[in-house]
Amino acid sequence: MNAPLRTKARTSRLPLRGLAPMVAIAALAVVISGQPAAAHGISGGGLGSGFLHPLLGSDHLLLLLGVGAAAASLSAQLLLWGLAGALAGGLYGGLGGGLPAAEVLAALAITAVAALVLRSQSSPTTNANAGLGLAGSVIATAAAIHAMLHGQAVPTEIGASSWWIGALAASTLVAGGSYLVLRKQAAIWSQRLALGLALAGGLLAFAPVLG
Repeated sequence: MNAPLRTKARTSRLPLRGLAPMVAIAALAVVISGQPAAAHGISGGGLGSGFLHPLLGSDHLLLLLGVGAAAASLSAQLLLWGLAGALAGGLYGGLGGGLPAAEVLAALAITAVAALVLRSQSSPTTNANAGLGLAGSVIATAAAIHAMLHGQAVPTEIGASSWWIGALAASTLVAGGSYLVLRKQAAIWSQRLALGLALAGGLLAFAPVLG
């Protein structure tokens, strides 16, 4: 009669081998945490520079993976929330807007999105849609903060529009690709990724203080 309880306890624990993705992502954060501002430097304008920017900016790349994981765990609609937030944040940053401690907020945004994924994994499926509005707000805010940093750094010369097209294409590729991959996998993979992202976001946020 106690078998169901033992089964539930076993499935609720993260397998030891599931620590590998977490460690890998956290190690990436440690490697690049010594130079967090470099992720937002832009050497020039144009389509190619814009495409590479979200990929070479490790904090942006981690966030895009988190958005894809959240969409796979909750709803594909979160991809649209992320796009809306990115457009708003990019415009705000391009017009000269900013936020205090924006780099720290950008790193913590990764952890916030990861927490969203973990929360969806622990909540009953029937309640998933109930918090979709809140989840969308978290995703949009996180994307807006990162896009704001893009907007502040984007070149103002004639290649600016091409740069944005490239950045949008790369962001869509990473977020959409991770969504397509993770939605076909067991939920444990999204959980593992989220745990790694949560740790990486914290390391990126506090690396300047600890360093």
